[in-house]
Amino acid sequence: MNYRSISDMNDAIARNLHRLPQDIDLVVGVPRSGILAATLVSLTANIPMTDLDSFLAGKIYTSGITKRRAALDRQHAEMRKILVIDDSVSGGNAMRDARAKIAAAGIQGDFVFAAVFGLLSQHKETDIVFEVVPHPRMFQWNFMHHVFLEQCCVDIDGVLCLDPTEEENDDGPAYEKFLAEARPLLGPTRKIGWLVTSRLEKYRKLTEAWLAKHEIKYDHLIMLDLPSKAERQRLGAHGSFKAEFYRKSDAILFIESEHEQALKIAKLSGKPVLCVETNIVSFPDALSLPALEQAARNLPARLRQVNSPDGRKKVVKTAARALLGERAYEMLKSRVKRPA
Repeated sequence: MNYRSISDMNDAIARNLHRLPQDIDLVVGVPRSGILAATLVSLTANIPMTDLDSFLAGKIYTSGITKRRAALDRQHAEMRKILVIDDSVSGGNAMRDARAKIAAAGIQGDFVFAAVFGLLSQHKETDIVFEVVPHPRMFQWNFMHHVFLEQCCVDIDGVLCLDPTEEENDDGPAYEKFLAEARPLLGPTRKIGWLVTSRLEKYRKLTEAWLAKHEIKYDHLIMLDLPSKAERQRLGAHGSFKAEFYRKSDAILFIESEHEQALKIAKLSGKPVLCVETNIVSFPDALSLPALEQAARNLPARLRQVNSPDGRKKVVKTAARALLGERAYEMLKSRVKRPA
């Protein structure tokens, strides 16, 4: 699964601003996710922005005092070089629709159409794609609305609702009240394949009632069959329970709330885990190519602004050393060099 966070989007935009024309007057975001991309471009380059619908209606967002300059106060009719941007392009329907709406409105201008992420480096619907991210892929801003959710295991506490406080987590009346009134967090719009939670089996009815109340659809609810919270803590069964089910299931991804649990589930299951606490995918093998590529993306952007193959190799080596340490890095080198 190729996953990109909002931080990854921001880095991709920062790395690729030089590819855009320098005389852009206005950034237009394609609703909804393209507005996020347009905002990041606008703030980074200090260019006025708006969303597509407002643009068609002749409206531009006002700017804050701290970034005020004369160019930000121009009117809609003065904007000649216009960047229309979306978060991603796949089939191209959203961008084609944006082009058609602009043409139908009869708005004149020099338009540049861009996407932050694309399946290919070039799409006929766009002039520029910042970064290639092939299928299967998920983004931080849409993973709870993605078709792949039906093939995922998803934690409940810390993902679908806020975690209970220490006072609420008493395995008694306070906890039952929490289960009935838990505050929703991430709201899925797709059916979830498996809800896998360390909540105890004795709380199934309360959990099912909360899920129904918040219209969360799922195929299976997997709960921990132990008598008490104390027994669960004694056995340390949180991560191992989730990992064992995940390992045996057909799920392609586990979405977990806590970083340490995500690492444990990935290691024990041998499968990737997305952590919502860090917005990072944990891989079972820290030396695998996906793990190293992610480590490289999480380095400071200045270490990743390279264009040559040799430069990219240097970044990967730097990432591997930072992630693994010198000893493990040398082990990785010997593994790679070992003849088949």
